[in-house]
Amino acid sequence: MKNNWNKTELTQKLKKIAGSRYILTAEWSKQPYSKGWRFGSGEAFAVAKPGNLLEIWKILEVCIKNDIIVIMQAANTGLTGGSTPDGNDYDRLIVIINTMRIDNIQPINEGKQIIGFSGSTLFGLENKLAKYGREPHSVIGSSCIGASIVGGICNNSGGALVKRGPAYTELSLYAQVNSKGKLSLVNELGIELGNTPEEILTNLQKQNYTKKDIQHPKKLASDNKYQERVRNINANTPARFNADGRRLYGASGCAGKIAVFAVRLDTYPAPLRNKVFYVGTNNPNVLGKIRRDILSKFQHLPTSGEYLHRDCYDATKKYCKDTFVVIDKMGPSFIPKLFKLKRKVDLFADKLKFLPNKFSDKLMQFISSFWPNHLPKRMEEYREKYEHHWIIEMSDKGVDEAKKYFNEFFNKYEGSFFECTKKEGEKALLHRFVAGGAVGRMHAIHEKKYGEMMSMDIAFPRNEKDWFEKLSPEIDGLLETKLYYGHLFCHVLHQNYIVKKGVNAKKLKKKLLKTFDKRGAEYPAEHNVGHEYFAKPSLSSFYKKLDPTNGFNPGIGQTSKLKYWK
Repeated sequence: MKNNWNKTELTQKLKKIAGSRYILTAEWSKQPYSKGWRFGSGEAFAVAKPGNLLEIWKILEVCIKNDIIVIMQAANTGLTGGSTPDGNDYDRLIVIINTMRIDNIQPINEGKQIIGFSGSTLFGLENKLAKYGREPHSVIGSSCIGASIVGGICNNSGGALVKRGPAYTELSLYAQVNSKGKLSLVNELGIELGNTPEEILTNLQKQNYTKKDIQHPKKLASDNKYQERVRNINANTPARFNADGRRLYGASGCAGKIAVFAVRLDTYPAPLRNKVFYVGTNNPNVLGKIRRDILSKFQHLPTSGEYLHRDCYDATKKYCKDTFVVIDKMGPSFIPKLFKLKRKVDLFADKLKFLPNKFSDKLMQFISSFWPNHLPKRMEEYREKYEHHWIIEMSDKGVDEAKKYFNEFFNKYEGSFFECTKKEGEKALLHRFVAGGAVGRMHAIHEKKYGEMMSMDIAFPRNEKDWFEKLSPEIDGLLETKLYYGHLFCHVLHQNYIVKKGVNAKKLKKKLLKTFDKRGAEYPAEHNVGHEYFAKPSLSSFYKKLDPTNGFNPGIGQTSKLKYWK
């Protein structure tokens, strides 16, 4: 590590740009930004919280001139630690630029597209689009924990919505550094905003442009081929995954290797009618048959199709009750505040040795145990009867198509279904979407009893018929529990494991990944590599092209943390 930086002088320069209140250097104040939501933490020299796009640019100028690493960060809700430092073995100082104060969303083209700034959130976008009768790329799930629009693009996130695919655009505004260390602003938004960085960023910030300035280049603002891909049930590759070279372009999939100021995205017409169908069976092949039938024969694709194994159903009911109840009673807008409070409680508890580790989880779990059963009666009946649960949402003309199909299908095959009431449908989907927190809470409550936990984000080939995991006794015997859930139409499954006490989790993970490799799977599917997964050559080459000096988010995908990728 170099030691010739004048830290006091650097701090003063940053404070002059963003204001003293928004440059954090105390360890206590930096921790919520330097520690990941679930994974990863490390040391940062400072956290900057700029209030507009031009302030981001000026902070970047200071950092690049002084050979300082920049990590761009929005909501810090990533599951693989991709927006925080990882360890303390970097060769330069690190400044984290948190963009959440810059949350502007500008609808254009009568709301058919939007410009989302670096700190804008999916939840904010849902609200913004409501008056246009349109919807964003992703809805509750990512949005309920405050995830950002730009973060989704940078990580090719999402794809739970069957008709829309992963977050993608070729229209963005970003800064990058060339091989000689020169910072430049790249305007690919398709909007005429001026020539200099100051003009471009100020005009965009103030929405100082007209309809005439908005161009319509032959570039995508969404993945327009996804429906075709997901319907191809005989293909031997996955429908979507983070290292898919078709969907690596500029900001899309960049994983923070450039500094993204804004993105331009398509929006979608809100359906006039929705219906949730709850499917249960004890045979995973039944769900496989339904999947292939719907994707290959239905005229209208589902909105979503969310799978939940019975063990995960039970764990989610017990360990995610508090999150479920908060969203159900107070709305998803409260969740980011809850997570912020939770982080502060844990940071405070860490200072007090008499309080247990992960105190907030244990406190919330204790409080939630007094709340009555929150799940609908028919869901609970299906839990008793069936091992495999599938929540399928249809819209408009697809509702009647699905109703006719299911009535005929379950006259021939094992299992059953019911049409959810509006409230049942909301609760079924919410139960599935809070499931992501079950393994973490379970592990926190039983940390003395259990070994490490592992979360896998796997995309299986579209032609895979044996989709449900069957582990060898050698591997299965090392696991304390397995929790399976995912997006079954696109064969993206989240497979969470807690290993038995004393088991070497790293060695076991390698064995598990080999089983996925043999099945032609790709991973990660939608949470990106972060610091948890190895970036395959196609992905690391993309990173090096975007960031030849390795000054933005070094070490991502287990790559080099050193300057010029040494």
